[in-house]
Amino acid sequence: MGRQVAGKIKENGRKSTVRQRDTGSTGTWRTERRTNGQGNNVTNQTIVTGIVLLSAPSGEYDRRVVLLTKERGKISAFAKGARRPRSALGAAVNPFAFGEFTIYEGRNSNTLVDAKIQNYFEELRTDIEGAYYGFYFLELAGYYGREGIQEGDMLKLLYQTLRALLNTRIPNRLVRVIYELKLICINGEGPQVFQCVSCGKTEGLFWFSARQGGILCPHCRTDVMDLRTMDTSTLYTMQYIESSPVEKLYTFVVKEQVLEELERIMKRYLEVYIGRNFQSLTILETILEN
Repeated sequence: MGRQVAGKIKENGRKSTVRQRDTGSTGTWRTERRTNGQGNNVTNQTIVTGIVLLSAPSGEYDRRVVLLTKERGKISAFAKGARRPRSALGAAVNPFAFGEFTIYEGRNSNTLVDAKIQNYFEELRTDIEGAYYGFYFLELAGYYGREGIQEGDMLKLLYQTLRALLNTRIPNRLVRVIYELKLICINGEGPQVFQCVSCGKTEGLFWFSARQGGILCPHCRTDVMDLRTMDTSTLYTMQYIESSPVEKLYTFVVKEQVLEELERIMKRYLEVYIGRNFQSLTILETILEN
């Protein structure tokens, strides 16, 4: 149970009670200010750590932003006046911006009132290919993100993946398949790559089926429609991605043959388990074709 710290302040000539609640597992503080005798909530602000997934114009001067946060999952909020030339929130509501965000929780909507940005990922602004890889990663995180739950693992993965895009030693294509595979694993939809998905055997695993949800042994592969043979190096790579912590994901490279096989496997797997088109991915593929 979280701790409460109470105090007295004056507001409009009247006394109010301020309670700060330590939310425990989230590691943040929520301030609730209640007017004595009325019980009306005057202020309700939460500080969260997150990254801007989406930013869109709203009205004449505002922006509506979607954040992926460690403490509260996906949050939508309005940034009042963010489109004005001298707005303090102007740069903070751009996609990729990572830091601490102060959210006012209203009755019908949330308002972004302050932001302390730690990383803008400005390098992506001058790299159109890298930027659209990043937009695709944001869009995919937005698809999986849920409101009202902790998304620390997904946020960490997204942040480290964007950092990997800035590392010229790792091909963007490899960054993509690592991110896709690890993300679906975090969300409980990853393929079984350590034993036969049907019988549990751990030997002779040279076949992969997206519809079956993983690798198959010689006996269980019979009559499987979408069966694909898999190189041992590809299998080891998938096992490493699924079992490694996020901090160690972007520390290796693979041969072109393995990368191409990973791309084919992940494309098919996402077709089966997501089955939707991402606008940013469509644009990225157009860029890569030219």
